[in-house]
Amino acid sequence: MSSDLEWLLLRKNNSFTVKRVPEGPTFTKEPGNLRNIHSHKYSGLANQKTIDVRPTPQGIAITHRKKNASPRAVRSARKTTVISSRTGPRRAFGIGASLAKRGYRPDLRSAAVARVSALIAAQKEPGEEPPKKLRGKKAKLLPV
Repeated sequence: MSSDLEWLLLRKNNSFTVKRVPEGPTFTKEPGNLRNIHSHKYSGLANQKTIDVRPTPQGIAITHRKKNASPRAVRSARKTTVISSRTGPRRAFGIGASLAKRGYRPDLRSAAVARVSALIAAQKEPGEEPPKKLRGKKAKLLPV
């Protein structure tokens, strides 16, 4: 079945669709949708070649379709690459960008890098806050 026909069947009735505000934008929670926007371009269900970026306890998991996979294969056609949080953010950006660029979906390269960046920022542990500097009268009253 073509991706256009799949999108025509999925666009109105889809269990992943999120409609919070009637006049507002329509979002989606489907796997493989990097921007979470309900459109044919970003749909993970209607497009064969998708990239899925998800957080895991080990780091970030990037799932993509194998190049020479059979069109009838579903689970065996997917490959998952786990990027450890210890490898560093620059390596994670490079892996996400190279997977998107390498013939899968070059138009989604920036979306893949943005998703990887957001997940790295969310997994980062916050540092300690520096002590507050006293100003005005409070600073003058402290003994030196």
